[in-house]
Amino acid sequence: MKKLILAAAILAGVSTYATINNTTSPINSVYTIIDNDFQEVALDKLPTAIVESVKKNFPKATLSKAFVNEKEQYKLEISVDNKNQTLYADKEGNWLDEKEVSNTKK
Repeated sequence: MKKLILAAAILAGVSTYATINNTTSPINSVYTIIDNDFQEVALDKLPTAIVESVKKNFPKATLSKAFVNEKEQYKLEISVDNKNQTLYADKEGNWLDEKEVSNTKK
């Protein structure tokens, strides 16, 4: 009986040790997510019309990230009063509804 308890304890310890060493943390991994064929674009590469439209319509907003798809539709991530929002615009700075955004080629 003592051997059975000792064997169970050893197996429990080995399986716990193996599980801990074989796991990877997703926090340590860096992933770039491309949503609906959007690719990140540098903020200084945005068309002037889009930048002006954001300044005009959201004067207190901070533009944090921008993405563009193949149809030159832009996905903009802004922060207004510590709240994040996602906006969509075309290259002329006209606002688009999320439903109007297409991930198909020209």
